Amino acid sequence: MKVMILAGGYGSRIADVNDEIPKPMILLDERPIIEHVINIYKYYNLKKFIILSGYKHSKIKSFFQKNSKKFSNCEIKIFDTGIHTLTGSRILKAKKFITEKHFLVTYGDGISDIDINKLIRFHKKNSKVATITAVRPPARFGELIIKKNLVDKFDEKIQLNKNWINGGFFVFDKKFFKFIPKKNTMLETLPIQNLLKSRNLACYKHRGYWQCIDNRRDLNSVKSILKKREAPWIKKS
Repeated sequence: MKVMILAGGYGSRIADVNDEIPKPMILLDERPIIEHVINIYKYYNLKKFIILSGYKHSKIKSFFQKNSKKFSNCEIKIFDTGIHTLTGSRILKAKKFITEKHFLVTYGDGISDIDINKLIRFHKKNSKVATITAVRPPARFGELIIKKNLVDKFDEKIQLNKNWINGGFFVFDKKFFKFIPKKNTMLETLPIQNLLKSRNLACYKHRGYWQCIDNRRDLNSVKSILKKREAPWIKKS
């Protein structure tokens, strides 16, 4: 099964960190974010990747060329989908590379300890065109539990208890390409709405670690975890 990694956006909210490289190439513990993403899938013996690049495509291509030995056990295609192409249309442009019944899609800036095998089994069991992973994001502020005007508990790293959001780990049937309009579109708008209308979007709930590296604060949070050597998304075979 092939894995598409969306890695073509501008990353404007994190441009203050390094605007010379695309966001998936920002380093985490001396490895770019995209390498961490690839390793999540490699752990589950998924080694065929289509990287959907755009903004600063050459930077991504150069990295994989220079590190070809590191990824010698993988099949990696760097596909330039265009600078201005939106996420849904990037996927549609890569349709020609999908030959199997199912394929996976994720963002090039999200890390998690999600069990990919369980996600795939869930998708196949439900027989829908698409499965989206739902996560509860970490809160931006610590939570105070107060009893009788005294702080009873302070939890710095809680998760929001109410709302589920898009965690960015998808499984799609090949039929999904029919749900993407030909006009330039985001995955998260018309394609998802079309799936909803036809009752073809299943939801896999992941209750473990998840983090989208969207800005400097997110990046610093992940780096602090790495410093403690407590990174839950890094699994040893």
